[in-house]
Amino acid sequence: MSTIQDRMKSLSGCGDTASLRSAVGALCAEFGKVMTIDVLTMAEAEKHWALCFLRLESAAQEARLMSACGVPRFGDDLLVVVDLVRAPPRTGAISAPGP
Repeated sequence: MSTIQDRMKSLSGCGDTASLRSAVGALCAEFGKVMTIDVLTMAEAEKHWALCFLRLESAAQEARLMSACGVPRFGDDLLVVVDLVRAPPRTGAISAPGP
């Protein structure tokens, strides 16, 4: 069985925002009812992140999530930052002609 930290790290493999939202929701639901999740993506050069802002039903549930996963608070929301893994660029079968 994987630890909660392993499951947090596995979020980076989500291929799109919808699957990331679903995976974060499922993970956080273990601590209480998820009331809201907003996902923003960011990119800079070769780095890509997702910022997942969420709220649980109660402050006690949020405190348990923060303690177990090291999730910080950002204003009134909890913030899960996911370092997204990008697939390597595809190489085509067509090559440039030689000299």
